[in-house]
Amino acid sequence: MEQPDPRRPARRRLLTGAAALTASAALTPLATATSGAAAAAGRHTPFGSGYPARQWVPASPSNYTAADRPTQYPVEMVVIHVTQETYAHTLKLFANPAHKAAAHYVLRSADGHLAQCVSERNVAWHAGNWDYNTRSIGIEHEGWIDDPAWFTDTLYARSARLTAAICDRYSIPKDREHIIGHVEVPGSDHTDPGQFWDWPRYLQLVNGLSWRTAL
Repeated sequence: MEQPDPRRPARRRLLTGAAALTASAALTPLATATSGAAAAAGRHTPFGSGYPARQWVPASPSNYTAADRPTQYPVEMVVIHVTQETYAHTLKLFANPAHKAAAHYVLRSADGHLAQCVSERNVAWHAGNWDYNTRSIGIEHEGWIDDPAWFTDTLYARSARLTAAICDRYSIPKDREHIIGHVEVPGSDHTDPGQFWDWPRYLQLVNGLSWRTAL
């Protein structure tokens, strides 16, 4: 999912179907949490009103480690990823037990629609470094690192609200030492979110938001 794919679909074609995708997503319950029996049943219970609405799209249990965070491991970071795939294909990969990777969240470019694939209490295999996996929340953003058109205003805003809520929940400082890119994970051979990810803008959005603030 790291190298740009010349066969990737045109963003214009994907945006043309955005309204249909949004309508179909509305048929699936949107969430404010995913844990325990409620998550297993595809339902949700609240764990913080600052979290944006999200759809539970479970990753395969083969792509994460069940845990009891933050009791078992402290949550100290947010790791920003770019999918190098479409939103829909990313969700399919995370549901595939052979993929051996998943992030906690995936955001769609066109409308900021948010899927949660792994409960925050569990260790998602997203960073390629076990220590960082245990201590972080991974957020995937639909797009390709060489095409900034995928990084829409809505994507930035919805992602920033999610990151702000995560930081508030776990008392994570809202700075570049604790909100990092996949490229900054030790041992990683990935380069996302890439040179076109606007870090100053993103951090300004994150710091301008609180879980008490509606988007």
